[in-house]
Amino acid sequence: MNPQASTLWPHPRWALAALLATLGMLGPFSIDTYLPAFTGIAASIGATPVEMQQTLSAYLLGFAAMNLFHGALADSFGRKPVVLAGVAMFTLASVGCALSNSIGWLVAFRALQGMSAGAGMVVSRAIIRDMYPTDEAQKVMSQVTIFFGIAPAIAPMIGGFLFVYADWHSIFWFLAFIGVSLWLAIWRLLPETLHVDQVQPFGVKPLMRGYREMISNPTFAALAFASGIPFNGVFLYVLSAPVFLGEHLKFAPQQFFWLFLLTIIGIMGGAWVSGRLAGKLPPHRQIRRGFRIMVAVSLANVAANLWLPLHAWWAIPLIALFAFGWAMMVPVVTLMVLDQAPDRRGMASSLQACLGSVANALVAGVIAPLVMHSALLLACTSMGLMLIGISAWLWVRPRLAR
Repeated sequence: MNPQASTLWPHPRWALAALLATLGMLGPFSIDTYLPAFTGIAASIGATPVEMQQTLSAYLLGFAAMNLFHGALADSFGRKPVVLAGVAMFTLASVGCALSNSIGWLVAFRALQGMSAGAGMVVSRAIIRDMYPTDEAQKVMSQVTIFFGIAPAIAPMIGGFLFVYADWHSIFWFLAFIGVSLWLAIWRLLPETLHVDQVQPFGVKPLMRGYREMISNPTFAALAFASGIPFNGVFLYVLSAPVFLGEHLKFAPQQFFWLFLLTIIGIMGGAWVSGRLAGKLPPHRQIRRGFRIMVAVSLANVAANLWLPLHAWWAIPLIALFAFGWAMMVPVVTLMVLDQAPDRRGMASSLQACLGSVANALVAGVIAPLVMHSALLLACTSMGLMLIGISAWLWVRPRLAR
């Protein structure tokens, strides 16, 4: 912790959580807002569905690539400057997307959006651990998740409204406006939480040594997999929303928000439970409960797809329940990841986010296009991704005890 943490933020704890959540929401918001306009953008610029899918892949690959460096830069130059630079780049990239008139330019600016959008999410985790001890950090992490959930819940509604009543360009102008507003708020309100004694030297050798030590730590890697891979069990449905909702469930673009709304309610509910359990339930038991929920929901989802006619009344609530289980355990696992490198929390957060983002990009660019046209394949793939996470946790759990 920063030894001066108690004096850095004079406002209520929830206010810092809300500010950090707003930072973290840039990534998912810039995905969820434009999904309802997918087909309209394709028709406007003459792109095929496969080419449009690459606007997601480019974004997620850019997100993963720069996530490897956001935290390391924040360990050397401070949390606040890195966040301000990231938000500024995101704003400029959003303007570029709004002005794009071909699929090539749109993919390029989406990649730039991805490269910058992760700065807030990565650095905000390090800020929380700079400011609070373990139990308090878990509560703040849970509050961040709750506030963070509001934005993706309304993003598809805003995107659908702007697309129907204006055009797809207005979605990216709206994202640019958010970027400008957030940059001003961060510049005026966010304190620098990296203590001068905790600044790490910036150079190729120290960075490579730090990355090598973390990557070669199997406990770190397993915890990162346990927290990040199961999320793709939900994210797979988000990425497949144009097909899953539009073709399988016969939803209109304005109705896409039901998937996002119920899923975010599940995430917010799980995060609220996680915060309530902080300091009351041993972390390992809380993680076990979250995984048990995901296992039960995954089995029910596959069974329902096998034996019931596909319908929104059961398909979407099951996705939301899966998200509840994930959000219940992920704040605890995230803190375990950060505590694997207490002197380089920014770098640890970067690597965790990078591993998760690489998985997201693979799901978006490879897995989702292969399985999105079958509801049963979506359910089986979601369960398979969850099983990777639970396998990593079962492997690392005895080692943490020792």
